[in-house]
Amino acid sequence: MADGTMRAWSVVRPGPVEEGSLRLVGKPVPVPADDELLVRVRACGVCRTDLHVVEGDLPVRRAGVTPGHEVVGVVAGAGAAARGFAVGDRVGVAWLRRTDGSCAYCARGAENLCPGSTYTGWCADGGYAQYTTVPAAFAHRLPEGVPDVALAPLLCAGIIGHRALRRAGLPPGGRLGLYGFGGSAHLCAQVALAEGATVHVMTRGAAARRLALELGAASAQDAYARPPEPLDSAILFAPVGELVPVALRALDRGGVLAIAGIHLTDTPPLHYETELFYEKQVRSVASSTREDGREFLTLAARYGVRATTHPYPLSRAVEALADLKAGRFDGAAVLVNDLS
Repeated sequence: MADGTMRAWSVVRPGPVEEGSLRLVGKPVPVPADDELLVRVRACGVCRTDLHVVEGDLPVRRAGVTPGHEVVGVVAGAGAAARGFAVGDRVGVAWLRRTDGSCAYCARGAENLCPGSTYTGWCADGGYAQYTTVPAAFAHRLPEGVPDVALAPLLCAGIIGHRALRRAGLPPGGRLGLYGFGGSAHLCAQVALAEGATVHVMTRGAAARRLALELGAASAQDAYARPPEPLDSAILFAPVGELVPVALRALDRGGVLAIAGIHLTDTPPLHYETELFYEKQVRSVASSTREDGREFLTLAARYGVRATTHPYPLSRAVEALADLKAGRFDGAAVLVNDLS
C-alpha cells in the first residue's frame, strides 16, 4: 500500500472461471467518498452470485469489477461525512451497497426494490481484494466473539436465506423443502429448524445431503426426488429452472415456492392442474434490506447459527469459485486475505 496500490481480483472478460475470466491485478487503493468507509479486508465469502458475475450470467455493471460481497474487515479510514464507525472497528459489507432513499419503494421499507440500488462486487468493487469501500449507512455491525471466517457467509448467504424463508410463508411447525443445499440453504435450514419446522432437503451432492442430516433435516434426497410428505413451503436455492415444476408438484394445497437466486436458467412450461392449481404460489426474492440483515444477525446469535466453512487463501479465488461451480464442498467457501 506504500505506493497507493493493492492487489485485487478483476473480471477481465466474463466467461467460464476455468478459462481465465478472473485475474489477479494491481489496482489503486480505493478512496472512500464522503459518506463511505475504507475497509481492510480480512475475509470474504464466496457466493454463487460472484460466479454469475465472473461468468457473465449477470450483465456487466462495471468493467473489470472486483467481485465479493460477504466481506468481514476492519475500518482503515473514512470520508468526512461517514458516521457510526471508528478506525479499527470490525464491520461487515453485504450485497446491497446503496439505494436512492427517496423512491416509493424506499419510502415503504422495500429498499431492496429500489430502481436506483447498487450492489457490492457487481456495480462497485468488492471484497476479493486487500481493500474495499462501503457507505457507512450500509455497513453491518458484527457480533463479538465470532471468527471472521464464520461470519462472512452470514452477510449474504445468511441474509438472503432469511429473506427467502420469510417470503416462503412457512406456517408455524410447517414442512419446508429446500432445493439445493449450499451456503445459503444450510444457514436458512438452521433458522427454520430452531423455529420448529420440519425440513426436507433435495440436492445433488452427497456431502451436502450428509450435512443436511447432521444439521437436523428430516430427510435428504436427490434434487429431483419427491420428499416423503407434502410441503407447506419450498425454497429453490439451486439456479436450475427445471426444478421449479418439481418443487411445485411437491407442495401441498396452498403451498408457496420462493425462488431465492438472482439468476435462474429457463423454466420449462408449467402444467396448471398438477403444478399450480389449488392456490399454489410462486414468489421471487429480490436482494434484501438492511433490516433483513439486522434481523438475521440477531437471530443467528440467538439460535447459534453457524456456517460450515471451507477456507481458501484469497490468492486462490479462482480455485474456490471452480470448486463451488462443481459442487466439490458442502456449506460455504471463504477467502482469507493472504495478499500483500
